[in-house]
Amino acid sequence: MLKLIDHIVRISARRDRTEINTALLEAVLDLFRPHSLRIYRCFSSASKVVVFACAGFGEEGTFSHNAYLPERRYCKPIEQDRLLRQAHREASIVLDVLTDGSNRLVFPVHSMNRLIYLVDIVISETFPAEQRVLLMGLVEYFTHHIALLDYGEGDTLTGLANRKTFDKHLFEVLGQAANDEKNSFISGQRRRKGGQDGRHWLAVCDIDHFKQVNDTHGHLIGDEVLVMFARLMSESFRYDDQIFRFGGEEFIAVLQPAPQSNVLAVFERFRQAVETHIFSRVGHVTVSIGYSQLLPNDMPSDVIDRADEALYYAKRNGRNQSACFESLLAAGEIAAKTSAKGEIELF
Repeated sequence: MLKLIDHIVRISARRDRTEINTALLEAVLDLFRPHSLRIYRCFSSASKVVVFACAGFGEEGTFSHNAYLPERRYCKPIEQDRLLRQAHREASIVLDVLTDGSNRLVFPVHSMNRLIYLVDIVISETFPAEQRVLLMGLVEYFTHHIALLDYGEGDTLTGLANRKTFDKHLFEVLGQAANDEKNSFISGQRRRKGGQDGRHWLAVCDIDHFKQVNDTHGHLIGDEVLVMFARLMSESFRYDDQIFRFGGEEFIAVLQPAPQSNVLAVFERFRQAVETHIFSRVGHVTVSIGYSQLLPNDMPSDVIDRADEALYYAKRNGRNQSACFESLLAAGEIAAKTSAKGEIELF
């Protein structure tokens, strides 16, 4: 019992998803010696649920991945696993007896009526009943702790990740970008000019004339527009793209590495989804989008400033459009700036 309490204290001291997952993994391995364990983070859209194996233990040993940055090689549609799908559908613990007699248990973890995690554990058929109770209690504690963290990381109105979460996430993405650039240089795999096939992208999305919506219809209707706008965002981007409410009517999207032409298509699809949607009691609204590549040596303010400059260009030139900083710079529509580090910002 003292070991269990010690592990609960360790889990409760964590405020980072990756660290919490690792602490749960260590606790289960130390206390219950399972045959295997998988901690899946879940990403839901209108059409599918994708699960990301962010920590676990099995034949390949122990592993832990950044829970904020899903890697596609560790992701799969939930439909590929019958028991995971069943736990999601029934929203309760499910059990399966495997061919060797061992028991596979899947625990769903929900927050604000959303499936956010699945904990998948395989234990011996002779696993004592009292140990099963303790295991269920530990996973339930993990559920509550993650739900509190999820509440703290989310925007209370829209349900998207909030500004505080964005700040943390962007530093991690920039760190990953720097590592990718270093590894590609060491391996001799230089990117094409502009790095358009291997870098993340950041976009600032701003609802056009939102103040008029509040002034004409009131703030409650304005909030309804923000909620619906956030839903359209969630439906328009991929599960491994990250979206945030930055503040007011301003939202941010951080996209996985992709060619510039593909990125434009993604933002145009979203822009058109907003333009054609009928917002209750308001009618049509539009969005302006400014976006830029994330560079290996960027500070967060650098890439936000570039995306903001592209956004201001879109606003000044008719609104309801997507503008790329790099394209505008190449066309001479905007000028290169000197960054805070004293370097000329180009590509």
